[in-house]
Amino acid sequence: MAYLDEFLLIALAHFFAVASPGPDFAIVLKQSIQQGRRNALWTSFGVGLAILLHVTYCLLGVAVLLAQSPTIFMALKYLAGAYLAYIGVQALRSAKPATAEQDNLVPSASTESDWVAFRRGFLTNALNPKATLFFMSLFTLVISQSTPLIVQAGYGLYMALATWVWFSFLSLVLSKQSVRGFFQKSGHWFDRGIGVILIALAIRIVV
Repeated sequence: MAYLDEFLLIALAHFFAVASPGPDFAIVLKQSIQQGRRNALWTSFGVGLAILLHVTYCLLGVAVLLAQSPTIFMALKYLAGAYLAYIGVQALRSAKPATAEQDNLVPSASTESDWVAFRRGFLTNALNPKATLFFMSLFTLVISQSTPLIVQAGYGLYMALATWVWFSFLSLVLSKQSVRGFFQKSGHWFDRGIGVILIALAIRIVV
């Protein structure tokens, strides 16, 4: 109870951060429509687990190093931009579906494995400078230095679980057949639209 006010402040900040549109939302939307519910849920799990990576380096003090080293942070930004641009280009190059298989929303042979889906979600969040800045701010400005590490770790575990639950909820909604059918009527144009969004996010991250 002694840290309730601090926790509520962190929970509120995290809610607005995770609910705001960004690379995580774009990738979960893409996987939900293109690959289906199972794939999107694994992607969401990867996004949630990546939160623990941010929390870990903050607890270890690496966040201070990143804050004091513009070169390292810029390298992270370029790496994140390149990864999102790569996914975006892949989406832009998607071919127009020509079989009835997709009209019935049946998974095709190109369905990604659970590991690929998990890795995609994990890397999207782990390399996101927006997430890095958010957790650096929390652990250096919001969370008191007198707060025990075990309590700080509890904050981090909560944010990881909350992120996972939020994107899993979105996955369940976006992967409904009615929702997928609406987007898949546009076929490859939806893929290309997502590709443009991902490339735009990549440019935004870098500049």
